[in-house]
Amino acid sequence: MKKDYSIWKLLSQGLKHHEGWTPAWRSPEVKSSYDVVIIGAGGHGLATAYYLAKEHGIKNIAVLEKGYLGGGNTARNTTIVRSNYLWDEAAMLYEHSLKLWEGLTEDINYNVMFSQRGVFNLGHTLQDMRDIERRVNANNLNGIDALALNAQEVKDRIPMINISKDTRFPIMGASFQPRAGVARHDAVAWGFARAASNYGVDIIENCEVTAMDIVNSQIKGLQTSKGYISTTKVGCVTAGHSSVMAKAAGIRMPLESHPLQAFVSESLKPILDTVVMSNAVHGYVSQSDKGELVIGAGIDHYTSYAQRGSPHVIEHTAAAIIELFPMFSRVRMNRQWGGIVDTTPDACPIISKTKVKGLYFNCGWGTGGFKATPGSGNVFAHTIAHDEPHPLNAAFTLDRFHTGHLIDEHGAAGVAH
Repeated sequence: MKKDYSIWKLLSQGLKHHEGWTPAWRSPEVKSSYDVVIIGAGGHGLATAYYLAKEHGIKNIAVLEKGYLGGGNTARNTTIVRSNYLWDEAAMLYEHSLKLWEGLTEDINYNVMFSQRGVFNLGHTLQDMRDIERRVNANNLNGIDALALNAQEVKDRIPMINISKDTRFPIMGASFQPRAGVARHDAVAWGFARAASNYGVDIIENCEVTAMDIVNSQIKGLQTSKGYISTTKVGCVTAGHSSVMAKAAGIRMPLESHPLQAFVSESLKPILDTVVMSNAVHGYVSQSDKGELVIGAGIDHYTSYAQRGSPHVIEHTAAAIIELFPMFSRVRMNRQWGGIVDTTPDACPIISKTKVKGLYFNCGWGTGGFKATPGSGNVFAHTIAHDEPHPLNAAFTLDRFHTGHLIDEHGAAGVAH
């Protein structure tokens, strides 16, 4: 019998605790100068560096992370991917991202475990259903897949859901996007990191930016915990800490940072093959590949930079999910976490140049950031490379807060997504 050397090599390396394996990405020493520096090694920052290198030919790039790679909101979310937003500008940006998700595993040669299992957005009132009809029609006009379902049609697709009229928030129907789904958050960060590193991008962990060197309204460099770095282009992608970074440059951002909580159950056999969201009860649930029920809440009302949650929010969300799925009352909670989300007045992101030449910000995604990861990085890379917005993010500049051209997506992002 012919020996399978690949399996033997895998087993032998496992016994050595993976010693001698080639790291997925390089950990180089910091250089004194870069053409572009990205602050924040989460999904958006790493995607930006990848597309800058791949599509724009810029290879002398550093991605700086004050902690560990992917340790911020990338590691603290519920992994939902969808594009069924209401307004044309938002819908087309998220649809661009969804299309990139559909080919991302092949593009970066890393399995991001993207599962297009569909997403239901439940309606509980007549106004909910009118809003759902409007959004579904808008989606269809933009070529985005979307269906409006009544309560029985929801029940036919999710047999264990409770459509009784005796609940606090009876289900009257839902919107459904079949192409939506979930992905593996860690794999997204690791995959983009490896792909960017293969293009020569330097990924520097445990490197905090402490000050910005700005001369005559032009970025000249960054002071970091690992020394001074000279650069004329900086892209800031620091999620909940974006307003802090902006303040260092003398810019006031229209952002508020709030905790967002989620929790997972013990592992179960496969029972839920889709994603269910409800604005009214402020909860959403899916089942991970490990069998855990992944449950998310709305944002906490207070502002904070703490990555922890409040027990009363978890209690409220658990009660809401149990009303939708009574059988879940017997399931034990396994662990809980919180992230820091940066929200804007119109529930849409900021992907923009600033008054400081060479300084760009990608922020304000609220709780919709994960789903936008590849699309956000793609258009932000274009903005940095050309010093002009990509057509898809032209409406998401800082100027809109002065002109009044806001893109109000609270209706499509109400539950925090």
